Amino acid sequence: MAQPYESDEENDAAFVYPGFEFEEETENHLESEEEEDDEEYIPVVNSPRVVGNVSLNPGRVSVEEERSKRRRAEHGGEGGGETCSLIADENAESSQGREWNRTQIDGLFCPICMDAWTSEGDHHISCLPCGHIFGLSCISRWLKQSRSSAKCPQCNRKCTLKDVRKLFAPRIAVIDEESQKTIRSLEVKCASLEKKSADWCRKESEWQKREAELQLKVNQLTERTTYLEHLVEDMQSRSNVPFTAGRNSQGHKIPGIINSKLCCRGSSSIFVLERELQVDGARLFDIDAFGQILLLVRRLPKIGGSHVLTKMNLLPPHESEDILLPSSMKIIKDLHISPFNGSHALCASLGEKLSVLSMESNSVILSYDLLGPAWSCCWDLHSSYYMYAGLQNGLLLAFDMRQTRGPVESSPGLTNNPIHTLYSVQSNSSSGVRTLLSASSIGICQWNFGSTEERPSLVPQTANQGVCISLAHCLSGDDVVVTFRPKVEMTNEMAYSQSSLTPCSISGRGVLGSHLHLKRVGDKYEQLGISCATVSNIQLPRSVIVDRENEKPLFAAGDEETLGLILQELPTFKFDQSLKSHKHHICDVKYTSTLTQGLLGCLSEDRLQLYSSKMR
Repeated sequence: MAQPYESDEENDAAFVYPGFEFEEETENHLESEEEEDDEEYIPVVNSPRVVGNVSLNPGRVSVEEERSKRRRAEHGGEGGGETCSLIADENAESSQGREWNRTQIDGLFCPICMDAWTSEGDHHISCLPCGHIFGLSCISRWLKQSRSSAKCPQCNRKCTLKDVRKLFAPRIAVIDEESQKTIRSLEVKCASLEKKSADWCRKESEWQKREAELQLKVNQLTERTTYLEHLVEDMQSRSNVPFTAGRNSQGHKIPGIINSKLCCRGSSSIFVLERELQVDGARLFDIDAFGQILLLVRRLPKIGGSHVLTKMNLLPPHESEDILLPSSMKIIKDLHISPFNGSHALCASLGEKLSVLSMESNSVILSYDLLGPAWSCCWDLHSSYYMYAGLQNGLLLAFDMRQTRGPVESSPGLTNNPIHTLYSVQSNSSSGVRTLLSASSIGICQWNFGSTEERPSLVPQTANQGVCISLAHCLSGDDVVVTFRPKVEMTNEMAYSQSSLTPCSISGRGVLGSHLHLKRVGDKYEQLGISCATVSNIQLPRSVIVDRENEKPLFAAGDEETLGLILQELPTFKFDQSLKSHKHHICDVKYTSTLTQGLLGCLSEDRLQLYSSKMR
């Protein structure tokens, strides 16, 4: 477009386009035309004006706001035409306060009056044969003024009033390639920024979730710290009671436990139910007296019968978590937490695996392949590296955690019957002999690893009592209680006569069996007492000896008639206490010492009961 220029007299100068010179009579004719049409025609060349709300400054384009509003009102009154401008009506508010240069508005407004053309009325969008576009009233007036020398205001091509043609289009916009490239570039940047914003929002959500989890752990640790501080204050208040070492379920010494012999002198203990937890598919459990952790073996029917270890905290707020086990382990037959620091747990499974689980990472850190399914396991009392596994074929294996290839020692049993219970017992450590007690269907055997006698020896008192189904051992007093049930079938090798027992009522859930109390003296065993009992005719029950040190120990075992836990005083098997009954068979029993009292656990398939010893 040809660039017009401004005359010396501001706002009243005539148009001057290249190639055109107006005479005075042209101005007179223009005045007569304005009077005849009764409208104010103000040609503008670089005069300050306003188009809509868009300010066009000198050097660009500008218009006085008042004149622009009056002109739009006049055009609206005459024709009421709908504006086709992309800015004047639709983007008036968004364009307020902005400045556009001339190249940005060419093609949007009439180049004569710089007003937006319309699709109706006097200022209808029109064009000349050369293709340049103007408002109808503006180009008509221009051509009337020029008369004989009528030319296009932009290209100076000759034309007449008859050459003016109206254009019918709702909206006209000229596409600028450079602008389109800029728009596409900005769109790409906008999409990139939106993606980054979404990523930051996602990360912020993850951080907030992590922060909430950490805050929950902080609250739990604070609550636990408060609980332990109260325990310490309670212990300090009893400054006249000295501290000594207590013992857990296998007789291992636990530092920092009150010696019941000193604080319970002259009194007896009774177990009170502290907590009862609902569990599903429970089989075994063990208690870590150091970290106050409870470890449960469960089977989950909803996940294809997968086996899990559920780790629960005995301190407030009692949080718990499930640890999935490899499917190759199959059914876990025995479980023991390390008696030294509680950092590891030992699992014996029918998948011919002996596995060591880290209690810190909740993962299997060591796994041994066995020569057959494992039925029992235990830790060595004298070394944190040694552990043992009793197999289904009667073989006993010894392992050293420092050697991961396989067992360091193995010894065959007296028969091929499974070793269902295994204990490490005290021995003369200076001699290097490691002594173990095992239980199989023929009775209990003593094993001496590291000695010249590798074969186990059967304890004579257990040879003719029936089928051995349970073994409980108390390390501190070397007390042993063996549970038997009658033999259904006996081969010629095992045709021993059973001792006569006092008659006892037999329920539909169990059969008449017996408990035999022995005391270990050196390498020999003395029989102290025997009692009849209702025992399971299918299951291998578990039992435990509660060591009270200053008093006679208690024997705790499940009763098949009541499905409850019965406590009997040894060696007389005098009834002491009957605990709350279960709905199902009792699977496991454990006893340990906590900071202030004894803790007795009783597990069935659907619930776990925790009892604490109280003073009478």
